[in-house]
Amino acid sequence: MRGLRVSSIAALWAFGALAGSVHAYAADRLVSTPEAYSVAVRASVAGDTVILANGVWRDFEILFTGEGTAAKPITLRAQTPGKVVLSGKSNLRLAGRHLIVSGLTFKDGYSPSSEVIAFRKDSKTLAFDSRVTETVIDGFNKPERGASDYWIGLYGQNNRVDHSHLQGKLNNGVTLAVVLSGAESQQNHHRIDHNYFGPRPPLGSNGGETIRVGTSEFSLTNSLTVVEDNYFEECSGEVEIISNKSGGNIYRRNVFVRSQGALVLRHGNGNLVEDNVFLGGGVPHTGGVRVINADQTVRNNYFQGLGGDDFTSALVLMNGVPNSPLNRYNQVLNARIEKNVFVDVKQVLFGAGADQERTLAPARSTLSGNVFLGSGKAVFKATAPIDGLTFTANVVDGVAPLEGASGFEARAIGRETLPDGRVYPNAAARKALGLKAPIKLLSRDETGVAWYPKGDQTVAFDSGRILKIKPGQDQLSIAAAKAGAGDVIELAAGDYAEGQVVEIRQPLTFRAKKGARSVVTFDRATLFSLVGRGSLKLQGLKLSGAKAPDAADNALIRASAGYPLHNYAVELIDSEVVDLKGGALTGEKGTFADHVTIQGSSFTGISGAVLRITGETESGVYGVEKVDVSSSRFAQIDAPVFDILRGGADESTFGPQVRVSGSAFRDVAPGQPSMALDGVQVVKLDANVFERAAPPRITIHVGKPDLSPALEIIDQRK
Repeated sequence: MRGLRVSSIAALWAFGALAGSVHAYAADRLVSTPEAYSVAVRASVAGDTVILANGVWRDFEILFTGEGTAAKPITLRAQTPGKVVLSGKSNLRLAGRHLIVSGLTFKDGYSPSSEVIAFRKDSKTLAFDSRVTETVIDGFNKPERGASDYWIGLYGQNNRVDHSHLQGKLNNGVTLAVVLSGAESQQNHHRIDHNYFGPRPPLGSNGGETIRVGTSEFSLTNSLTVVEDNYFEECSGEVEIISNKSGGNIYRRNVFVRSQGALVLRHGNGNLVEDNVFLGGGVPHTGGVRVINADQTVRNNYFQGLGGDDFTSALVLMNGVPNSPLNRYNQVLNARIEKNVFVDVKQVLFGAGADQERTLAPARSTLSGNVFLGSGKAVFKATAPIDGLTFTANVVDGVAPLEGASGFEARAIGRETLPDGRVYPNAAARKALGLKAPIKLLSRDETGVAWYPKGDQTVAFDSGRILKIKPGQDQLSIAAAKAGAGDVIELAAGDYAEGQVVEIRQPLTFRAKKGARSVVTFDRATLFSLVGRGSLKLQGLKLSGAKAPDAADNALIRASAGYPLHNYAVELIDSEVVDLKGGALTGEKGTFADHVTIQGSSFTGISGAVLRITGETESGVYGVEKVDVSSSRFAQIDAPVFDILRGGADESTFGPQVRVSGSAFRDVAPGQPSMALDGVQVVKLDANVFERAAPPRITIHVGKPDLSPALEIIDQRK
């Protein structure tokens, strides 16, 4: 009996041990409500998984905490990747150790906090050894363009963001930021890999970086972050695509495609940039690597078809500031630029930014074994002394060597075109030059997720149905309410009277039927109001404001800030605008136009500016990227025809850009300039006629704008 009892006790202990180890096999908890989610997370231990049920989770602020292990992490995932959508005011905070999040989609909303995804609960409770993977954030923008947030904020140490998809950020703030504000977030060894960073249009101000690692305050601290195997497509928020502001980081095997800006070693020392591929496709402002600070290495990278110059040249070595504060420019020292291949790039620049403040040219630095292939155009430019640079064994073919420098050999280099379209020295040339074979080009399909579409999803004008309307009262507003994105509303010949404001919330075209004379009059302060995703194309119409109330702030077209946040476009093609009390197009504060195009159109009898975009008054902020005017006529305009403002001395953006060709300006802006272009960065005037019209006036605040002659220039640079 005694022995049996011992055996029974042992069995009971064994059963208890087995029962206690059931969690070792993990529990999966499928939840359908935020309340059930909270209960499930509190109950989860190492190895468990919390599963969000398919559907739209609106206004859901997720807090995911726990203590997993390397072998048994705690996981939060979608029931089906891509079918769990966080919308409205939603976000995610994760804190603890060995946590994994996967399969979520953030869309049709915005974060009520400073991050969409934060690797922390609060400033004292961070995430370590944790991972966010296969997650999408698409257009999850705050309602106000100037309101700042990160889409992903990395804190803690040893965390990873991978195989995720981020695109369409339009409000201020970095898409993905590595934050070093506390000791527990420094020397962090984070890994950012295999992500798809999709289109980020110009922001129109500083703060549009796609990735930032560190800040100037902590720039002398090592981050030890690795950014590798990511795909950047049309990431053009500002001049810095990646802003490095810490030390000891590695950027390798990333691909940059038609992205306006550069990988910038802005602050911090001892960083490595290697085996990256920069493909500009000839797009203006597409750049490569900009070098600042000490002990930077740039090697084995490939640069092709980059259309950038100045700060977005294919390679830039900047001038520094003596005794520079942390937020300015330290001198380039001990840089090593080795074995890079440049093909058909616009510019390579030494001493960029040289001025009365930035007087320290790069020093104790070496450029060796680099190859430059071109088609006869000048590439190299030095705006500061180059005696602190040593050039050795660099080879040029179709590119003139850097003037005043030895260490460049001009000779023919055999070339081959790879299956992916890259032009590269052939095998024999590589052997002679000591180059590695070209690395396999990372494809966009190897990054992000397979279940979400990549690339620009903007709906093009004229891509939808054709809706035909006949003359009458309020026909435009009735048709606009029925139309879908990209539709064309075709007006038959006759008169159209609008007593309503025509609200445009998606891209729409209003055009006259071929050969028809279609006349639109309106009796409100505004005819077309662009809100949210609204863009407008007008073609072949006559538009008259003769019946509108007499008010100085009237506008034929008004872009108004509204949710969802979106950049807009306006095109006026072969149209006639007459008798406006006010202006033709006004962009209000908080709105941003990707482009305004005026072609073959005429404007007569207008009391205000044809184009007035002056709502942004903060330093470096502006409201339109490109204005293109051709073959148009402007007469009897009582104000400057184009009134555009970009104030301040910030250097982080490219615009505004104004190009006017083959157009006539007669009897415009009495006693004023025919155009008032304040802070505009590009002004190109070609074959225009000015009669009883003063020259356009450009006010310069910063940089060296690209300007046509015959401008009245006011230089306010210090």
